[in-house]
Amino acid sequence: MKKEECFYLGKIVSKYSFKGELLIKLDTDEPEAYYKLESMFVSQEAALIPFFVERIQAHKSDLLRVKFEDVDSESDADALLKSEIYLPLSMLPALNGSKFYYHEVIGFDVIDTQHGLIGKLTAINDQTAQPLMIINRNEKEILIPLIDSLIQTVNRNQKKLTVTAPEGLIDLYLE
Repeated sequence: MKKEECFYLGKIVSKYSFKGELLIKLDTDEPEAYYKLESMFVSQEAALIPFFVERIQAHKSDLLRVKFEDVDSESDADALLKSEIYLPLSMLPALNGSKFYYHEVIGFDVIDTQHGLIGKLTAINDQTAQPLMIINRNEKEILIPLIDSLIQTVNRNQKKLTVTAPEGLIDLYLE
């Protein structure tokens, strides 16, 4: 399995016991969707290694307490600390309406309610305080904040994302 075929679920942040249990900090709004996993991919040395779950349970609001098969000691658990956890994209819960996963809208046409077709969504930068849509228009980069209130519609069949950009924002890029 390649990372491109997976989504980031979280990171192993600490050991829980002396018997190989680990705490995984989840990067999700719905941790309960992952309480019954049978396996996970652990990123180690640029490879994704499958680990089978012996038991799993919620631990506080955004942590999973996990016991992997064949991870039976503190030293086994130490070897996995700070590793990232991934799952196949096929395990993502389906989203409806104007909700979407970042990876699924890459390549969509972005249409503004005032300006019409702006360009193609090439990436989403979520490393900033506010995620930004990066849109390519005739080799120019247009940045629009990714705010729920700006997203009007998501048409998955036609691969179109309709937005209402803040007044004057797109004009700054077009001048």
